[in-house]
Amino acid sequence: MARMSEPVAFPWDTADRDERLAGTEIYESPVHLIGNTPLVKLGRLTAEAGMPCPLVIKWEVTNPGGSSKDRPALEMILAAERSGELRPGGTIVEPTSGNTGVGLAIVAAHRGYKCVFVTTTKVAPEKIDLLRAYGAEVVVCDVAVPPEDPDSYYSTAERLVQEIPGAYRPNQYANPNNPLSHEKTTGPEIWRQTAGRVTHFVAGAGTCGTITGTARFLKSKNPDIKIIAADPDASVYSGGSGRPYLIEGVGEDFFPAAWDPSVLDEIIACSDEEAYLMARRVAATEAVLLGSSGGLAIAGALKLKDRLTAHDLVVVLIPDSGRGYLSRVYNDEWMANYGFVRECDECVAAILDTRAEGLPPLLYVNPDDTVRQAIDVMRRNGVSQLPVCKNTPPFAVAEVSGSVSELALMNAVFHDSTIMDTPVGAVMGPKLPTIGIGQKLSKAVEMLDHAPAVLVLSGGRPLSVLSRTDVLSYLEVAAHG
Repeated sequence: MARMSEPVAFPWDTADRDERLAGTEIYESPVHLIGNTPLVKLGRLTAEAGMPCPLVIKWEVTNPGGSSKDRPALEMILAAERSGELRPGGTIVEPTSGNTGVGLAIVAAHRGYKCVFVTTTKVAPEKIDLLRAYGAEVVVCDVAVPPEDPDSYYSTAERLVQEIPGAYRPNQYANPNNPLSHEKTTGPEIWRQTAGRVTHFVAGAGTCGTITGTARFLKSKNPDIKIIAADPDASVYSGGSGRPYLIEGVGEDFFPAAWDPSVLDEIIACSDEEAYLMARRVAATEAVLLGSSGGLAIAGALKLKDRLTAHDLVVVLIPDSGRGYLSRVYNDEWMANYGFVRECDECVAAILDTRAEGLPPLLYVNPDDTVRQAIDVMRRNGVSQLPVCKNTPPFAVAEVSGSVSELALMNAVFHDSTIMDTPVGAVMGPKLPTIGIGQKLSKAVEMLDHAPAVLVLSGGRPLSVLSRTDVLSYLEVAAHG
């Protein structure tokens, strides 16, 4: 264990050190900058929230790849070199939401490897562009498929490993060097930087490498330190099914090898809305640009408020920067369209409030339901449009496959009566356009001029279908005061 005054560093082969730079503060490469990230107090936020103790962030953005994933990326590659699993000229293949890929790409570029990364449609486009900027090949898969599906990003990565000569998959979900990297570096850094005074550590759990590895070290120093996982409310860690949620990089639909509940004292579930709005709040009050997972971690930490004292010290790990989320978390139009923010008082929500009581919030059919079943749902509920959605409510936007309409089904059945027992997925039309529950009424009217109905989103999830009849009913009520 390093002394309190010494920074914690990765073991490194110093054979390539340039002795001409001895005595300077010049680093040999970006890889040598991994780790030793700062702790920063969030003063204004904690004062506004009424926190009785300091809340500080472990700001991983100062890693060369901009995230905490640089740490396991380096550890996994060095370990693979030592074991012979990764040889000179090899190709690194990994499924990633972006940050691990960036870390791997940086270390790979420094050590002469190619990279192929597999990601999903949930990942922000700028993250995909960033991976490509480092020279990696990126394969994008549909997020709305289960892990065992041949087209899932897990299955696709495994197939590429078999197809590419000299391929090596670090497999961050099962690689013991993932949590080990944080046990060796992140935990010791927090202990040293807080002079051993940390009482609570809060982090998101994705692969579980960060929270498990850090927890193992901190608990070894002081078993009374509380380890709290902040988790998307639909993730399996907090009792969900793994769907649906929009927060990137944390939460899961399965339990990875590094999942170790024995080191966790609590799991706090938060919604997409809580995470996204918290990220924006921190950016505005503290000048710290968070991603959605960072917003999740802060939101979870603030829920501890009533159990804390002035003697506590809460450390929240912020895994990356909000720069990778500018098109989503920090894009006002995107946030409004997904129903996270409200643009005005007279908005789509006001229209929904005027609808008949007892009408289900979202009527839908599954792709495997028959045309006959779709017609029956329309007839029983007096609607003419239905979204076609995979799985069961609540849905992710990505799980909406298409739509069916009364008019289209009438025409189809008129020309071929046998189609009544055909699955809806075979005859469905395109997805309905989407509008946020807080967007302006004028936007709904404009959209309905070109479409018979729109799909309303609230908190990032499909809530209801809005038709022209709904708008007319609202306007009629409004006209009569």
